[in-house]
Amino acid sequence: MKTRLLVAAMLLNLSVYAQKFDGIHTGIGNLFRLSDAKTRSISPENFTGEKGKGGMATDGTGSQAARDLGQGWKLSPSVKIKSKTIFTLAEVAGPGALQHIWMTPTGNWRYSILRFYWDDEASPSIEVPVGDFFGMAWQKYAQLTSLAVTVNPGSAFNCYWPMPFRKKCKITMENTDDKDMILYYQIDYALTEVPSDAAYLHAQFRRVDRVPYKQDYTILDQVKGKGHYVGTFMAYESHDNGWWGEGEIKFFMDGDDKFPTICGTGTEDYFCGSYDFDSRQKDERGNESVEYTVFNTPYAGLHQVIRGDGHYNNMQRFGMYRWHITDPIRFEKDLRVTIQDLGWRNDGRYLPLQDDIATVAFWYQTEPHNPFPKLPSKDELEVK
Repeated sequence: MKTRLLVAAMLLNLSVYAQKFDGIHTGIGNLFRLSDAKTRSISPENFTGEKGKGGMATDGTGSQAARDLGQGWKLSPSVKIKSKTIFTLAEVAGPGALQHIWMTPTGNWRYSILRFYWDDEASPSIEVPVGDFFGMAWQKYAQLTSLAVTVNPGSAFNCYWPMPFRKKCKITMENTDDKDMILYYQIDYALTEVPSDAAYLHAQFRRVDRVPYKQDYTILDQVKGKGHYVGTFMAYESHDNGWWGEGEIKFFMDGDDKFPTICGTGTEDYFCGSYDFDSRQKDERGNESVEYTVFNTPYAGLHQVIRGDGHYNNMQRFGMYRWHITDPIRFEKDLRVTIQDLGWRNDGRYLPLQDDIATVAFWYQTEPHNPFPKLPSKDELEVK
């Protein structure tokens, strides 16, 4: 029953995506409109997305399985990305827009780095480990069901953020691991005119392993230009007993200095939960227990709770998301986003914490953008 209600709610709310793009169908609200847009798709069965060029491979990762069948019978369903190499997943001449990305990467999801480049820019607008981009930071599957991102059994990563581009789109995957990886993927897009007020999607990864005492964690800073902030994914590892989510998120925009324009009231509040994400349950004897409650909604969720096993895996780890789809945070000139790492002391006072926090910030803005901070090294990315 809960699943049916969630699906119904998502279908209803898809209408908020309806835009004036000609052929860039971003929701059910404009799905009935005809268009001159051209639908294309890139995968290992058609690396260029050209019309009438799919399924033509005569060799590939499926060659052995299709040895009795020949061309047209799934000869190239995936690619092997060798250790320490960068593979170009897609290169498309615009104008157009990415509409859906599906992939299921093997290997270590923190060591595979996705990068998106718009219009021949030298510095990527999206640079994120593939697991974190899809809300899977802890190298462990958890179902994620939202409008912008879904992760389905067994490790099917899906992205629905609309990504318009005018001249060119280039997507790469870097395998920084010591082992080769296999990647199945498909990138669906439309070739169509892009309106003058369309901004470009950006996504940036940050991680601080043990936030310094009494210092805020920075989700995003040094953003210059006009745009709107549309989402946060957070991976949180708690290093203390007790509740960890009292920290306030703050959005400093358009010249804000010491104090922000938008200030939240707590971490679980920002991710659209309340009271420690707890639900109280009673067993058949009437004994009450309190547990973290996993939830998925179109716009926000605590989709992953990993409890320590009391042996080697002793940390509590969480994954949560908040998409500003109906409430984008708009800025004219600049943006900085921070959150406090804050819990409770036993005597009822706040306790500044020193936890492991990783985030991905999603926002649209005009180009050019400021170069991103240097991505952490492989060892600094490691999930210990």
